[in-house]
Amino acid sequence: MKKIIKNIFKIFLLLIVAGIIFIAFANYNIKKQSAPYLSNNLSTFPNTKTAILLGTSKILNNGMPNAYFYNRIQAAIDLFKSGKIQYIIVSGDNSTKEYNEPEDMQLTLMKYGIPKDRIILDHAGFRTLDSVVRAKEIFGQTKIIIISQKFHNERAVFLARKNGIEAYGYNANDVNKYAGLKTNMREYVAKAKVYWDLLFEVQPKFGGEKIVIP
Repeated sequence: MKKIIKNIFKIFLLLIVAGIIFIAFANYNIKKQSAPYLSNNLSTFPNTKTAILLGTSKILNNGMPNAYFYNRIQAAIDLFKSGKIQYIIVSGDNSTKEYNEPEDMQLTLMKYGIPKDRIILDHAGFRTLDSVVRAKEIFGQTKIIIISQKFHNERAVFLARKNGIEAYGYNANDVNKYAGLKTNMREYVAKAKVYWDLLFEVQPKFGGEKIVIP
C-alpha cells in the first residue's frame, strides 16, 4: 500500500512539473510570436479601418477607479485622434443588466470627444477569444489594431493571428506592478489556456447576425 501511495505521489509531482513547464513554454512562445506586432508608438502602425478596445471593469471591487480601464480609454483616444483608425469596436462583458463594459467604454469615449457613430458595441466579448474572433466573424474585420495593456495584447494578437486576422497591438500604459500583481499572475495561466482553445477549436460563446461597419 505504501508503495502505491508513493507512486501516486510521484505521478502527482510529475504532473505538477509538467504543468509548470507547459505554462512557461506557452508564455514564452506567445510573447515571442506576438512581439513584432506590438508597440506603444503610434507611428509604427499601418492605417487600419477598425480597432478593438478590449473591455475591463470601470470600477474595482473596492470602489476605486480601475487604472487598466482608463489607460485603455486614453490609448483608444490617442489612436483615433492620430487618424490611424476610423472606428472602435468596444468589446466586453455584458452578462448582467447591472454590468456593461461596452456601454461604460462607449460613454467614456464619447465624454472625451469620440463620435458615437464611430463606436461599435460588442456586448458578447466575454473572453479575449470571443472579442477577436467576433471581430472577424460578426463585424467582418480581417485587419485590426487591438487596444489593451501589453501583457493582454500579447495573447490577443496571438489568438487573432491564429484565427486568420492581420492583428496589431497598441499597448496602453500598464499599472503599478504591485497593484497589477494578481492580474499578471492570472495572465500566465490564461496564456497557457490559449493552446487548449486552439487545440479544441473553441468558438465564441455567442454568434449572431453579421454587422456591417461602413
